Amino acid sequence: MTDTDTARTPQASRAVVRATPGAAVIASVALVELSSGITQGFLSPLLKGLTETLRVTAAELNWISIANLLASVAFTPVLSRMGDLYGHRRILRWNLAIVLLGSVLVGFSRSFGVLLAGQILQGAFAGFFPLLVGVLRNRGGADGDGESRRGISYMVAALVAGIAVGLVASGFVARTVDSPTAALWVPTAAVGLALAVTWPLLPESEARPGGRIDWAGGILLCVGLVAIMLGLGMGGLPGWEWNSPRTLGCLVGGALVTALWVRVELRIAEPMIDVRMFRRRNVVTVSLVTVTFTVPMIGLQVANPVFMGTGPEHGYGLGLDPFATGLAMLPNMLAIAAGALAAPRVAAAVSDRLTLCAGSLLMAAGYLASLTWHGSMPLFLAGTAVAGLGIGFLQHSTRTLAVESVPPDRTSVGSGINELLINVGGSVGAAIVLTVFAARTPAGETLPELGAYTTSWTICAVVSLAGAALALLYRTPKDREARS
Repeated sequence: MTDTDTARTPQASRAVVRATPGAAVIASVALVELSSGITQGFLSPLLKGLTETLRVTAAELNWISIANLLASVAFTPVLSRMGDLYGHRRILRWNLAIVLLGSVLVGFSRSFGVLLAGQILQGAFAGFFPLLVGVLRNRGGADGDGESRRGISYMVAALVAGIAVGLVASGFVARTVDSPTAALWVPTAAVGLALAVTWPLLPESEARPGGRIDWAGGILLCVGLVAIMLGLGMGGLPGWEWNSPRTLGCLVGGALVTALWVRVELRIAEPMIDVRMFRRRNVVTVSLVTVTFTVPMIGLQVANPVFMGTGPEHGYGLGLDPFATGLAMLPNMLAIAAGALAAPRVAAAVSDRLTLCAGSLLMAAGYLASLTWHGSMPLFLAGTAVAGLGIGFLQHSTRTLAVESVPPDRTSVGSGINELLINVGGSVGAAIVLTVFAARTPAGETLPELGAYTTSWTICAVVSLAGAALALLYRTPKDREARS
């Protein structure tokens, strides 16, 4: 490319952005997030049936979440940085193609191993949100942060709506189609539609800052975090006892590689992630709150649906079929969407700090309700809705504050850091629940004792309370106070 071509590139990009109707951009962004939600939510109503179809235990099913999250950790930083450098739309197209390939593999799966392989590729959906935020922020008008906050709230709502659609659609297919694996094709249809529709509609980003990808930093970060989460995920299982060489090797080795990554990032001009940002109090606070709210949110992603699908013959559970399980999860999903849409106004009224704190307290209250009233379906579902409202507050607030902490030319990286922390917290949560379930599942049984659920809900409530305490450390920047 010549110097003249380089000089023309920003002008050409601006023309493309102006020529794309705003409604088409919003529709495209919403459709991609809908497909992401469907990909994340479609398996939940099927989990109880998969214990029989794939001959696995409920504890082993937690590996679906862990494998998906491990893959997300590997994909997110690289896809985010590539989007900032080479164009958010261009990388998003490849991102959608990777998830589509994984969805096809899931559809064809007839064994647990193949299902996990497909889930690994589907884990690339973690790149959707940072890339879409990049598109939206590069279109920012005079309203600046306010417009970005509203856009993020719509994206979270679309993501949650997609999860709800995935729950109901897969449950409906499982009920009406005489095949135990027919519903595994639901995400293929969703992601395929998103790729086809958004290909011509979604505009390319205007800003192209230039630079290069820090491949060394990206590889070190992926290796370090994946090793740590592998140790957490396998820890406590046969052959992976907490004091075994395998588990300790993963945990200690991962920590050492991550420490090396920090050292490398501090010494290069264009790091994958600027770790100096973590010297700021608010960045650390938002990061910790992100981890604490995703530990229970993703940790219970398998546990609650399995509980709903367990029948009275086991001494507990709600005895719902896959379709009814999907419907029973809707109060939680709708509450998350409502919380995300309300969060910008709540934050404007009471401050970001109190919004973060309120979200964590609502989550704690919801999990305590599940613990106390799990024998009553209406009260149990009401508890999941209360927790969902808190999740919605935190989904929006942590993502918004993470983006506002970085300059526009690093928008996707800033959002990607938050997605990375969501995956880290989720992996820790899934590992905790996996360990609890494995310890409380009798030999020869596929389902755990009731104590596995009550212990998990208690842990999630405690972690949420810790998040509320951490949220009080956040300080609203003075410039935002002046605008208020």
